[in-house]
Amino acid sequence: MVKSILVTAGPTREKIDPVRFISNYSTGTFGYELAREAGQRGCKVTLVSGPSGLTPPRGVKFISVETAEEMSRAIRKNPADCLIMAAAVCDWKAAKVSAKKLKKEGAIKTLRLKRNPDILKELGRRKRGLAVGFALETENLEKNAIKKLKDKNLDIIIANRLGKKKPLFGLNNIDIIIIDRRGIKERYKNSSKKTLSKIILDKVLNYNI
Repeated sequence: MVKSILVTAGPTREKIDPVRFISNYSTGTFGYELAREAGQRGCKVTLVSGPSGLTPPRGVKFISVETAEEMSRAIRKNPADCLIMAAAVCDWKAAKVSAKKLKKEGAIKTLRLKRNPDILKELGRRKRGLAVGFALETENLEKNAIKKLKDKNLDIIIANRLGKKKPLFGLNNIDIIIIDRRGIKERYKNSSKKTLSKIILDKVLNYNI
């Protein structure tokens, strides 16, 4: 039975130099709604969030992080019955962070990237409870989502598509497909993130591993 839930939300940031960073357009809204809904249902909730202008829900343990490595450490230090990984973690970071602001002339030659740790995959290998992930795709939505579900040893994945007509980031109403490891698929169209959070929590709290 799920009694404690850890939700990750928002983007991560990876420093390049004292004034620049690598990040993405995630607002964190979905993760915050999930944390709020879980708290309202009486769960012990930890919200680990990257940089966001959102106000943390009342009654949840809030941990603010910036980088992927900081998020990974926070997750490991706060085990829960269920992990909902709604954060948009940067896949790449600077191989070396410059102590000084990089000049335009030398930045292209200086900047080298390396992969960040795959938080969800690492946690999936040694998970102790339910693992829920998100898949944002521009093509082959179901195929790529199912591959991620299997590769990262998840129980449930929430998939949505990013397109020219639906930029997704910042939108309140979105389309999603919920797929579980048994192959059950549920589709929801033009639904608010608040409504979808209720649906996802229904599935999480009633899911038997």
